[in-house]
Amino acid sequence: MEAESEPYVRLASLRQLHQAMADMNTARSLADTLQTVADGVVHALGYELACVNLVRPDGDLVVAAFAGNQAAEALITGRVGSRDSWERRLRMGEQWGDLVFIPHTEGWILDDDDVPQWYTDGPAPRFEDEWHPSDRLFAPMYAPGPQGGGNSGELIGVLSVDRPRNGRRPGAWGREALQMYAFQAAIAISNARLRSNMQRALVRLEREQQALRASEESFRQAFEYAPSGMAIAEMGGDQHGRILRSNDALCRLLGRPASAMRRYSFSDLVHPEDIGTLLRTSAEGGRAELRLGRRDGTYVWVSLRNSVVADAADGPRFLLTHVEDIEERKRRELQLAHRASHDSLTGLPNSAELRSRLSARLCQRPQSTLPAAVDAMDAAYGDPVLDSGGHYFDFPPSPESYDAYDHHVHTVAPEDGRDDGTKGLAVLFCDLDGFKSINDRFGHNAGDAVLIEVARRLSGGVRDGDTVARLGGDEFVILADGLGRADAADLAVRLRNEIIQPIRAEGRAVRVGASFGIGWAHCGMTADEVLKSADERMYVEKRSRPKQHRRAG
Repeated sequence: MEAESEPYVRLASLRQLHQAMADMNTARSLADTLQTVADGVVHALGYELACVNLVRPDGDLVVAAFAGNQAAEALITGRVGSRDSWERRLRMGEQWGDLVFIPHTEGWILDDDDVPQWYTDGPAPRFEDEWHPSDRLFAPMYAPGPQGGGNSGELIGVLSVDRPRNGRRPGAWGREALQMYAFQAAIAISNARLRSNMQRALVRLEREQQALRASEESFRQAFEYAPSGMAIAEMGGDQHGRILRSNDALCRLLGRPASAMRRYSFSDLVHPEDIGTLLRTSAEGGRAELRLGRRDGTYVWVSLRNSVVADAADGPRFLLTHVEDIEERKRRELQLAHRASHDSLTGLPNSAELRSRLSARLCQRPQSTLPAAVDAMDAAYGDPVLDSGGHYFDFPPSPESYDAYDHHVHTVAPEDGRDDGTKGLAVLFCDLDGFKSINDRFGHNAGDAVLIEVARRLSGGVRDGDTVARLGGDEFVILADGLGRADAADLAVRLRNEIIQPIRAEGRAVRVGASFGIGWAHCGMTADEVLKSADERMYVEKRSRPKQHRRAG
């Protein structure tokens, strides 16, 4: 810049200033912009040294660029000065518009602060406006404020300049030029920061997109080539559970092509008995074991596990369903359960299963069928109260007692000595006659063959829904619901006639007889009490017949 004493500014100086401003606004990066700002002070404004102090995110200022002296540049570039020290400098000295000038007469106070600085040597000034080596001149750079100018914005850095080439303190034009340059530098640095942030954001976005694409591809391969079934289904709305996508393993498991799978929801494929389990599982994700239908009409046991996933941050939610074939495990479990509840020789329900089925029909509600109890209740409380099974309560029932038994159908028994049309749960206790002699004469294999055949004949002689169980040894029990006394007696006769027919065992024909006792189950009894009653009646019936006629029936 030309001498400030000249009454005009040379056009060449304006061109240099304009070029410096253009260069710093076209730099490619933030680092290039900062260095261009420092170089422009030296090349266009006529100073020998220039330093750009940039505000860091923590508020302190770092020496980000230096121009004019390589030794000084290596000494202080990258060093940091605290914000407090810089604020102190910008508050003291002489205010030249937005510039701050601290003359050498006051600058000694700053010699020991932590602001990075350099030291220049030279003789003391010989005249009033001559530049002293210890003079300091700062040009704060503010981000443009709401009005677009001035220092109303945030401080983004400070320009430090030293040693004007003409040796004089800057005059009006020099001050105005430095202030204008600092303002334009602030705009250039702000823009460079925005570009840098945008570039970093774009790079980060591209990396995230690459990671997303890699993740999607990884998911696709894991989904498609998973050894167990996988499906994506809609969640919520009218189409809840509709299958959008299924992998090859699920299609093979159900014997259905992928194109056909998209026509179904899981509720279309699930076994009717398992629909409630499916609905509870798919509401908000979860796990369940249920049966899904194959194309050939059969069903396969699967472990179905749902996970709720979102398509995007605010996008729709879907159900990711993992389907594992557990048919073999379920078959083993059913076999174990069957073995635990059934007799290994005959395949009939065993004693534990018999008691379980019988107990499920009985409740322990206190009640009485004795006329004396009815009369006493009638005298004490007025009209007697009947329950749903035709029994009188021994005491006035409370509302709570009604609630406890509302959903139980009470088991009743026909009265002794007459057939009044009442239907009940008949318990037929069957004991084989002459079985021990077969075991003793022909061996246990022959005895086992007899037991197996008797079990088959008993099972074939009852209705669907009746229970034939082996209690142990040569004792069998039949549970037949909905029979009157005559019906139960007829059933016992038919079964005895079936049993006494010859049985092939170990290559020979043998015969056994059977004695039946008929008991009746009703609420208020335990399973053991019911079986004991039938057992006692069987022994009464066995003793009532001559020994020589028992096997023949």
